[in-house]
Amino acid sequence: MAKQILIVDDAAFMRMMIKDILTKNGFEVVGEAQDGFEAVEKYKELSPDLVTMDITMPEMDGITALKKIKEENTEAKVIMCSAMGQQAMVIDAIQTGAQDFIVKPFQEDRVIEAIQKVLG
Repeated sequence: MAKQILIVDDAAFMRMMIKDILTKNGFEVVGEAQDGFEAVEKYKELSPDLVTMDITMPEMDGITALKKIKEENTEAKVIMCSAMGQQAMVIDAIQTGAQDFIVKPFQEDRVIEAIQKVLG
């Protein structure tokens, strides 16, 4: 059975890019969210195997959403997506419980490698 993934990014274009990479590599995208609030709600509703989470988003950022998802499920698997130059935020996210991170613009092999590593 395909692993189910929730994609969180405020940019529709970025969600589309990562969705393309995932679906063509055999993963099932079960939902998309455009901010942290929506991410937390969708996580509760869908219980995906993995979440790709943008760090900088309006309303609620990715790190806050990550904390809330981890409160919901300590075993939640989350990979952060960051732009170049967000190292401090990435470190913060890893300390908060993110398993890995991928940098935009997404490189397909790096995205798949990170997801396979996290999903085991």
